[in-house]
Amino acid sequence: MRILGLTGSIGMGKSTTAGLLADQGAAVFDADACVHRLYEGEIVPALAEAFPDVVKDGRVDRALLRNAVVGKPDQIALLEKIVHPAVRRNKWAFVAAQAKAGRSLCVLDIPLLFETGDQKRVDAVIVVTAPPEVQKARILARGGMDEGQVEAILAKQIPDADKRRQAHFIVETQHGLAHAERRIGVILRALKV
Repeated sequence: MRILGLTGSIGMGKSTTAGLLADQGAAVFDADACVHRLYEGEIVPALAEAFPDVVKDGRVDRALLRNAVVGKPDQIALLEKIVHPAVRRNKWAFVAAQAKAGRSLCVLDIPLLFETGDQKRVDAVIVVTAPPEVQKARILARGGMDEGQVEAILAKQIPDADKRRQAHFIVETQHGLAHAERRIGVILRALKV
């Protein structure tokens, strides 16, 4: 089974690209979705202890958590110490299940692929990218974040140019869905999956 890492900074179109890969038969592990599930179960007690004001009705309120950690390196480090091991366990259990099922392609959709060192554990890396102005417009259009919060998140991530330099493949999303679909086809043919 081939394992691909899929990454890109916030607002680059990574989720859409993951969907295109799934449409082509790839098993996709979505790290963000995993975190959301964890915020409703497995790690809630640890987060309630570390960040008492962010748990409401037995689940983590992501907006409250974001406000509690953005721009606070010590709080971000504490959050990562709780979240990252749980995501890692879930990710490798997913990969093992896909291998056991005989899947030919498994995609690890991980926003912090390079930051966590997971690029060393995959066969190839796809970086999803778009120009900075497109990225920022997409993020702000979602709502829930102001420009300061966006900048704080981007400051924590490896710059897009550095990600692109480390990529085996690049998908530019500013050209529309049809362009991204064609690019995914090229990548899959190159990988012979």
